[in-house]
Amino acid sequence: MLPGDVKEQSESGSANENLHNLSGSEDEEQNDKKNSRTSKKGPTLDSWVKKSEKESKGRNKRSRKDDGDVKETEAKKSKSSNPVEESLADTDFNTCEKTTTDGKTWNFKISSWNVAGIRAWLKKGGIHYINKEQPDILTLQETKCSEKKLPPEVKVPGYHTYWLGSEKEGYAGVALYTKEKPVDIKYGIGDKSFDKEGRLITAEYEKFYLVATYVVNAGQGLKTLDRKIEWNKLFEEYLKNLDAKKPVILTGDMNVAHKEIDLKNPKTNQKSAGFTPEEREGMTSLLSQGFVDTYRHFNPDKEGAYTFWTYMNNARANNTGWRLDYFIVSERFLPAVCDNVIREKVLGSDHCPITLFLHL
Repeated sequence: MLPGDVKEQSESGSANENLHNLSGSEDEEQNDKKNSRTSKKGPTLDSWVKKSEKESKGRNKRSRKDDGDVKETEAKKSKSSNPVEESLADTDFNTCEKTTTDGKTWNFKISSWNVAGIRAWLKKGGIHYINKEQPDILTLQETKCSEKKLPPEVKVPGYHTYWLGSEKEGYAGVALYTKEKPVDIKYGIGDKSFDKEGRLITAEYEKFYLVATYVVNAGQGLKTLDRKIEWNKLFEEYLKNLDAKKPVILTGDMNVAHKEIDLKNPKTNQKSAGFTPEEREGMTSLLSQGFVDTYRHFNPDKEGAYTFWTYMNNARANNTGWRLDYFIVSERFLPAVCDNVIREKVLGSDHCPITLFLHL
């Protein structure tokens, strides 16, 4: 998330109800009145029969119309669905045409998503993404919820879950869903001032470390830029220490667009949080320590590839975005990577999910 962006609390719309006119025929009423005025002997049996037949036909006609209206309304309701669910239907989650350098197809999938508030994400139907994507590991950022306040809907059969919230309710927070139980789980970077904000979960597996993070934001007016620079130094050292033991897969919202190609309007954002020279240099420094930005490895020149769009000014429809979410791996682990894809069609947050395909 970038500072100053106004986040909408809901993307839901409202249903329109159709009102139907159930009144009878005006001509029919006038004819009945005329017959009443012109008849001196009163209504005959024949006139009553004719009137009854007319009323019966009118009722049947109206009844058929009403039934049709009800069926049409029900059909419209059945066709209408949640925008998030519709966006999931537009994506093929199991296709990965690329292979490893030695021709092996993927057999392991890791996904990551900044959900911009897990309770709002759940209300929008974001949890259905897990069932569609079926990742072996999923990390979430900006959960904005302490573990004790998590709604029961966050549980997904077949996954072990780990949560790290901020001491400040409604702020930051990261989570990990994993089918395979990790060898070990660690919370935080080892610095109290940062760890109380809920920014980092490290899961150790047999072949790699998985580091899930929500990196410090430089803030509106760059008021926390110095704090982010401090984080970057600690974080780089932390990752180097892990990499010395076994390969690392780093994923999450890094809160920086590394190159000009990674955002729509680089010229007008030179002093904006997420694109300052200091933040970009921090990413350059990290990558120089033997790590690879997998998306740019596979798509070095691809423009318009973004993972975040502000809710303002119709940014997503216009694809005025930023690439803030990453999969970064140890260089020696790169031969196991098939591809890194951006699920730009998937709604539910101001960020979209990203997925890494591996052969392990």
